[in-house]
Amino acid sequence: MTTVTMPIARGTALVWGQAQGPVLASDLELSFWGGVDPTTGEVIDRHHPLSGQWLAGRILVIPGGRGSCSGSGVMLELLLNGHGPAALVFERPEDILTLGVIVAEELFATAVPVLVLPPDSFRALRQAGYAAISGDQVMYAGQPVTLTDLPPTGPAPQAGARLDLTADDRACLAGQRGQAAQAALRMVVRMAGLQGADRLMDVTQVHVDGCIYTGPGSLAFAERLRDWGGRVAVPTSLNSLSVDHRRWRAQGIDPALGEPAARLGDAYVAMGARPTFTCAPYLLDTAPVLGEQIAWAESNAVVYANSVLGARTMKYPDFLDIAIALTGRAPCAGPHRDEHRRATVEVTVTLPETTDDAFWPLLGYAVGGVASSRIPVVTGVASLAPSSDDLKAFGAAFATVSAAPMFHIAGVTPEAATLMQATGGEAVPGIRLTAADLAAAWQDLNSAGDAAVDLVSLGNPHFSLTEIRALAALCRGRTRNPAVAVIVTCGRAVYDQAAKEGVLEGLDSFGVRFVTDTCWCMITDPLIPPAAQVIMTTSGKYAHYGPGLTGRRFRFGSLAACVDAASL
Repeated sequence: MTTVTMPIARGTALVWGQAQGPVLASDLELSFWGGVDPTTGEVIDRHHPLSGQWLAGRILVIPGGRGSCSGSGVMLELLLNGHGPAALVFERPEDILTLGVIVAEELFATAVPVLVLPPDSFRALRQAGYAAISGDQVMYAGQPVTLTDLPPTGPAPQAGARLDLTADDRACLAGQRGQAAQAALRMVVRMAGLQGADRLMDVTQVHVDGCIYTGPGSLAFAERLRDWGGRVAVPTSLNSLSVDHRRWRAQGIDPALGEPAARLGDAYVAMGARPTFTCAPYLLDTAPVLGEQIAWAESNAVVYANSVLGARTMKYPDFLDIAIALTGRAPCAGPHRDEHRRATVEVTVTLPETTDDAFWPLLGYAVGGVASSRIPVVTGVASLAPSSDDLKAFGAAFATVSAAPMFHIAGVTPEAATLMQATGGEAVPGIRLTAADLAAAWQDLNSAGDAAVDLVSLGNPHFSLTEIRALAALCRGRTRNPAVAVIVTCGRAVYDQAAKEGVLEGLDSFGVRFVTDTCWCMITDPLIPPAAQVIMTTSGKYAHYGPGLTGRRFRFGSLAACVDAASL
């Protein structure tokens, strides 16, 4: 009888554990927020090769995560409701999804193994039908394999063993600052160890994205920290909620969502965070400055802070954001350090003959797609002199399909006065984006073609005051088609500024509705009219996520084109 020896690969275990099952693999990164249903485990990103597949019980093999920082919240929900993958295997270290597993393990005593494999082993596993994982090793084959086929492994290594912790850090880990701070710093230390940090550092402010309600797990997490006496140690702002905190009842939101989503926001406010409820914290009067060390979550905010403001933050996953806020301590790694802020690929753009404001989210989407996990420096567009709103739209679309925490635009962004400054003087590979490439990206975003529009969706990320003024100018003297709803989301602070300025009066006459505290990635029926089948947006981010989140078809275009589509 012949014994078949199945290959065993060894990698780096981000979360130690054991699992066996069928392999679900792709060579494309996946965002869990907007890409995976947190209640069922179905892949709902309609642009992804795994669309329609189910994660439960399968070993998910992907190069890494991408997109929203809220992926950690989706991962937590899936692990707690039994619809999550049996294990995660990546080609490179991954923070967002891994953090969701770590939270499940630290606070809820449930976890799955997370493993990073070298490229050759990763590619071989992608072709396999089945795998078994134990610790830092994986066996794979075309037929089912079991844990009994694997040799024994030693104990899990101690988290953060190589970190140079201060006396205050050690006191916090010993519980001297309370149970919430102790649990929070334990999570920070674990992530710092995985990120290769040699120490922790102080930050001046935090933006928490974990206030998005992904399910009962996200609420249980926040209320547990609150009940343990959690209190933020540094100024902390809050991202958009899943509902308009002040008006969700009047808007007809189902209490099954409205009540826990509002409770989640209340839990973070009770811990000392400001009820800013915006996905665009760079529009607040507390926006950081060049070189400031901060800890922000929310993908578009992270890339804007790093790229446009020149502040320094990693792409912090949901839950790690509040952990840092409760301790004031963050890993000294990633874009906090000079060497991890340099461009590693140049993307040269061939400009079309004419451009409008839709060009920037379109370009961000295309650049993010070709850059993948690399930090790009974009050349060839400085002559267009993009505004802060243009860069906001670019960054949000870029962050939707890229895992990178920042971008550079030569001659525009503060750390890219020249190509050489952006790359740190190093030669980097180049990619050219042609008109054909941009046209292909347009087709992806404008999936509904020229279909009649039922809803115009604006404000993803949240609208700025200048965008509200521009919308008012475009609507002036026109009549809205009563069959087309126009809804804008923005932060409370921006809404109050616009009201004080008087610019909202004309928009109200046209029939524009404003919603604060929440954003389009969380909005559902009935704010989206049930009869609406085609949604038009200026947002590359929402045009990408929207089909999977809403089940509707999407058109993409400029602000002027959106107003045209809504007018008689």
